[in-house]
Amino acid sequence: MKERRSIRTQGGTVRVIISAVALSVCSLLACSAAWYINLYGNVGFDSVIYSLIAGVRGINREILVKYILTALIPAIAITGVLMLFLYAKPKKPLVLRLREKSVTLYPFQRVTSLVLALAISLGLFVYAISKVELAKDLVLAVQETTLYEDEYVDPREVKISFPEKKQNLIYIFLESVETSFVTREEGGGRNESLIPELYALARDEDNINFSNTEAFGGASALTGGTWTIGAMVSQTAGLPLHVPINMDKNEYGKESFLPGITSLSDILRANGYKQALMVGSDSAYAGRRQFYLQHGTDEIFDLFTAKKKGIVPEDYFVWWGMDDKYLFEYAKEEITAMANGGEPFAFTLLTVDTHAWGGWVCKDCEDEFEIGYDNVYACSSKKVAKFVEWIKEQPFYENTTVVLCGDHLTMDRDYIDKTIDEEYDRRVYNCFINARKTPKNEKLREFSTLDIFPTILSAMGCDIEGDRLGLGVDLFSDKQTFCEIMGTARFDEELSKRSLYYEKNFYLPKE
Repeated sequence: MKERRSIRTQGGTVRVIISAVALSVCSLLACSAAWYINLYGNVGFDSVIYSLIAGVRGINREILVKYILTALIPAIAITGVLMLFLYAKPKKPLVLRLREKSVTLYPFQRVTSLVLALAISLGLFVYAISKVELAKDLVLAVQETTLYEDEYVDPREVKISFPEKKQNLIYIFLESVETSFVTREEGGGRNESLIPELYALARDEDNINFSNTEAFGGASALTGGTWTIGAMVSQTAGLPLHVPINMDKNEYGKESFLPGITSLSDILRANGYKQALMVGSDSAYAGRRQFYLQHGTDEIFDLFTAKKKGIVPEDYFVWWGMDDKYLFEYAKEEITAMANGGEPFAFTLLTVDTHAWGGWVCKDCEDEFEIGYDNVYACSSKKVAKFVEWIKEQPFYENTTVVLCGDHLTMDRDYIDKTIDEEYDRRVYNCFINARKTPKNEKLREFSTLDIFPTILSAMGCDIEGDRLGLGVDLFSDKQTFCEIMGTARFDEELSKRSLYYEKNFYLPKE
């Protein structure tokens, strides 16, 4: 008959509680780290910290379910097994009979159980921080940089001259679109192209694609800009998005969002532009709504406003919220209304179907490729191209600059590992349509998404004193970017370091 085993007070209640807390916390950290990296790849610990602070409102439900199944439940199971192993006390010692000898096994001593629990917890903690490369980030985070004191250009202190006839702006963030999705011959990393329409737009001689190569290429995504809201800040303010861990419950998107910066939206508002942001999900997610409203945007359109306007039914919800098919139809309606308003306008749109992981396979997606995510990218490319064609057919197009830009590299690590050559230098997609300037050199440029900020204004025909805003450089000019001056790796390291200037001038409201 098997001996009954139960966790008793061996080692005392305090020892059991300490062990249980240490093991449960460290098991959860280890499982969460493995889940995050296996799902998204190493996109930087800054995105992890931001996600923890910003909360989960509006997050994809499938991701939460996946987290519970592959991180939370395994962590609970690991903790339970370890606690039984360390503290379960049989009524009688276990006796193993080996030939002519017998060995009596006694349960762990009180102190031994606690020491083992703490040792295992430490091992799990070390695994967690090594998995997300936290040690490296911490080393950089405790160092201070003077990059901002030395190089940051405050847009409030620079003369930005708009043309007499102000150019409208339609700015489309293409979720997770990168240069790797075309063939190797075209400058990508695949055997077949997933985004031929987007490639054709970038290569059109009437359009502009800033590139790190002699042909098709794109921008580097650096620290603070490797996830959507970080990318939005980087591309519209020329700054990485950093969040201090010690912020006293000042959750981004609830109270304030970098109130001390001057972004693209702030500049356009000061120059009489009517502005709107449209997303197909909950605009409050990750603080997007607060960021844009606080910095000059007049209206926010999202899943909930689409329901109110009858774009989708009241009970509609797929993927992150709304299918891009409906998003583009909704955008046409609102852009037309803004264009008829008599003021110059700036309309920012964020697609969502191609979001990691796996994307949203909509009814329009063809079964062209074996991998579903491939079909999602192919479908999205067609949708975006059709939307651009619609824009070109509108009476306002003559005075409108269209910017297509990936927000960041795709975070679907498993997908990338299976489909893209490991040595390929992945870059963020960009295409400028109906720009009012001709770049002095658009190819063989080393640049990051921070440089998109002044480049958009320049594409709209603005002249920027010194050709720089924030930490970004106008790519239409011949001025070197910081990636070219310092090297991308070193520049990225400086962005990863702590900045007292950043904390003092950007976290707090302008005086």
